[in-house]
Amino acid sequence: MVITSVEVYKVKPRWIFLKVNTDEGISGWGECVGGTRTETVVNCIKETADYLIGKNPLDIEAHFQLMYRFFFRGGPIHMTAVSGLETALWDIKGKYHNMPVYDFLGGKAREKIMVYSWIGGDRPCDTGKEALDRKEKGFKAVKLNALAEMHYIDSHKKIDAVLENMQAIRTAVGYELEVGIDFHGRVHKAMAKVLVKELEAFKPMFIEEPVLPENEEALKHIAAHTSIPIATGERLSTRWDFKHLLSAGIVDIIQPDVALSGGILETKKIAAMAEAFDIAVAPHAPYGPIALAASIQVDVCTPNVFIQEQSLGIHYNRGFDLLDFVKNKEMFQYHDGYVDIPKGPGLGVEIDEEKVKEVSTQDLNWRNPKWKNHDGTMAEW
Repeated sequence: MVITSVEVYKVKPRWIFLKVNTDEGISGWGECVGGTRTETVVNCIKETADYLIGKNPLDIEAHFQLMYRFFFRGGPIHMTAVSGLETALWDIKGKYHNMPVYDFLGGKAREKIMVYSWIGGDRPCDTGKEALDRKEKGFKAVKLNALAEMHYIDSHKKIDAVLENMQAIRTAVGYELEVGIDFHGRVHKAMAKVLVKELEAFKPMFIEEPVLPENEEALKHIAAHTSIPIATGERLSTRWDFKHLLSAGIVDIIQPDVALSGGILETKKIAAMAEAFDIAVAPHAPYGPIALAASIQVDVCTPNVFIQEQSLGIHYNRGFDLLDFVKNKEMFQYHDGYVDIPKGPGLGVEIDEEKVKEVSTQDLNWRNPKWKNHDGTMAEW
């Protein structure tokens, strides 16, 4: 069996799907992070895929090394292309042997996987009402953006707004829901120290990206001001990006993204490294159905995963639903805040290719907002 071609689909709202075909009629699906540089990612996928044509798709580790080892390597564009292609190879391997991917990676380590639901939070919204809605739907945990733009040193009014959001949630649902708070890298060290201290009263599940990953040394100072678990890692890729973060001992939860980290096996390796440091894993997956399916495959066989992000109902994707592109919709049906172990071969997800083709005829031009502070300086989104 050899790889014959790779097809790429740009799918609204902000997804990039790819399909790797073989001469035996077995195809695999992968997903890449898109939106902000869609055409650049698409071109990188095509350039990287050239190295796979004519090769046996089952030799996944060799292909990862081939796709990764350029003189200039890494970065989000290169690594999301590698991740999507690597994921598709696992899908092919599973279908070829009629096994789910997790069975190649050690088999089941659990019976079900907890998932959390997004409830917005960065711009004015009724977080209490949203939290109550998720509780009534059976979720055990939610996550919200802590706030919108924030300057290096900013008004305490913005801190108060964050606290009001959290108070609304606790008033609506008490402590029956775990709550993750995503700073989204929008906060600088000084204000992050203020925020984490003030938030302790609401007993969050974790705080996420309290500062940008390039400022990871600041996490040491932030951790000194709080007992709240600190999570980060969604913008990192490969073992080598995570190595310093783990060895520094300054985080409690890592959040590798299977569509960016280097793919399924690389995410599994990153999680194993974290386990050796007694660090939990909560994989990042706010995109489409293929990335989520791939994440779930890793979750099943990884004991230090404790919760999985998922994008059903996420505010970024309003108007579009990942289930629109899935034939076996039952795979993403949640029961009391958990998703069942998938049983199908490969990634377990059956993509509706006709629907993908129909939507991919539209232009894809999603871009993240560009925010400014009150004085006109650029703020992080």
